[in-house]
Amino acid sequence: MDHISNVSTVRVFTLSAFSDIMTLRVPVFSVTLLCYCVILFVNVSLVTIIILDENLHEPMYILLCVSCINGLYGTAGFYPKFLFDLLSSSQVISYSSCLCQAFAMYSFVCSDTSILTVMAYDRYLAICRPLQYHSVMTKRRLSELVFLSWFTPFCIFSINILLTTRLTFCGTNIQRLFCVNWLIVKLACPGTNTLVNDAFALTTLTIYICHLLFVVWTYIYLVKTCVRSREDRAKFMQTCVPNLISLAILFVTVVSDLMHMRFASKDLPQSFHNFVAIAVLFIPPVTNPLLYGFRLNKIRSRVLVHVKAKTMSFTWRLYPLHPLSTMLFNNKMSTVR
Repeated sequence: MDHISNVSTVRVFTLSAFSDIMTLRVPVFSVTLLCYCVILFVNVSLVTIIILDENLHEPMYILLCVSCINGLYGTAGFYPKFLFDLLSSSQVISYSSCLCQAFAMYSFVCSDTSILTVMAYDRYLAICRPLQYHSVMTKRRLSELVFLSWFTPFCIFSINILLTTRLTFCGTNIQRLFCVNWLIVKLACPGTNTLVNDAFALTTLTIYICHLLFVVWTYIYLVKTCVRSREDRAKFMQTCVPNLISLAILFVTVVSDLMHMRFASKDLPQSFHNFVAIAVLFIPPVTNPLLYGFRLNKIRSRVLVHVKAKTMSFTWRLYPLHPLSTMLFNNKMSTVR
């Protein structure tokens, strides 16, 4: 009974991966804040452009908008807490907050995988089945696919977290900058049955490996189709390559983290452990909007229009009485319109 009462008092976990960072907390805080601001800026900008421009209300751009929103959700589960911990004297997190953060991290990664899979399916229909595209990828079908991309991971990881809540814990030390469900389960008391947790985690992994296999099959078919004509090759390079690069980045960062978490040597520097851990929370949320912003003509042209309009507006305000600047501003604005 005493053992049970002692276990029940474990309601706070310690994030012990901060040991090497705290000596450089000011520069790390500054760089992290800058990175988070960049993530917010590029993702919010792309979401705003897609929502406000009716010409971009097409499945591919809507899916890109959803991907950016998912990136904002995932990073919100890490960066604010991480920045707070850098300013705090102790890096601890409550039991419930730890489970919520683990849920956010996992659901973000899996939702991103699902959304990129739907984007690959959309490109497959657009290039390989162009005559059927509009009849298959209707607004209702798109809404259903987006809903499933979010709802399925949320349901799966709700079950994962519920399975974790039934455990009793004897450890409080999480060797990470943030909570991960697998490491929380490892803190369960000796003799605790975690077989169900392991089995469900393996099932979850299998589901998302199937996602990736579907994407591989889709792109094999896309490549076979696109080599037949120059027009299809141009479509592939413009709209499929960003999706393929995004998937490759997500796959490499996630697999690297999983392999590192389970098999990496403890002799490696803590800074390297930390870099691998947060790569998935920085690289995809930054590269995805930038990749699509530069590669997709409609988005790139829309961004350039906004930049030109803002630049000329600033020039006009800076030199309002100069006839040349006024004439240039009026000409540019008429071109923009």
